[in-house]
Amino acid sequence: MRTAVYPGSFDPVTMGHLDIARRAATMCDRLIVAVLRNPSKNPLFTIGERVEMLEEVCRDMPNVEVDSFEGLLVDYACQRGAHILIKGLRAVSDFECELQQAHINRRLDSRVDTVFLATEACYAYLSSSLVREVVMLGGSVAGLVPPGVEDRLIAKLRQ
Repeated sequence: MRTAVYPGSFDPVTMGHLDIARRAATMCDRLIVAVLRNPSKNPLFTIGERVEMLEEVCRDMPNVEVDSFEGLLVDYACQRGAHILIKGLRAVSDFECELQQAHINRRLDSRVDTVFLATEACYAYLSSSLVREVVMLGGSVAGLVPPGVEDRLIAKLRQ
């Protein structure tokens, strides 16, 4: 069974994330969308909320499961029986950072390979931080996030 891990903070999940997940799911038998607990970031949504949102939007993909992890990605991937990491790319600047991570991950565990997927062009500018900023400033992100996520963002930011 070919298992891949698609890691990220997903704070919140965007249509760009969903695009990558859908395409990656066709390339493997099992795709684990894994929410990273990153101590250097101050997320808007809790791990549980992000996992819940991802479970909702990935519900129609039978070979996708959602999980969360902390620590080294390569350790998590190997614990889950995955030797493929999926990374989405929006721009050249993403590639530089992701390539460094791919090299260090391969150095840490030579069984792990990284597959880069370029997001659809219509999502190339899209990021979770941009989505949060638009909502904080009163704008609509309809079409940029999966249905239901905008409502959660508005509710969370008005607390």
